[in-house]
Amino acid sequence: MNKYLLRGLIGIIVGLACCIIGLFLMGQDRPLYKWAMVVGVIVFGMGFLTTLYSLIRKIERRSLLDERKEQQKNE
Repeated sequence: MNKYLLRGLIGIIVGLACCIIGLFLMGQDRPLYKWAMVVGVIVFGMGFLTTLYSLIRKIERRSLLDERKEQQKNE
């Protein structure tokens, strides 16, 4: 597991936790729920994008390694 995937998964979990806390606060009619929901959505989005970035990096790395193997075979 690389650092981007780990950061992305942590971001997703923290974002979901903030959204759940926001829903809990909304049920108790607290005005702070709006900020918890906003932070939760932003952190979840950043976590999702970071996870997606790690997957794209993994695919790109594999294609580079395959390309280098092919070049070494041709030489």
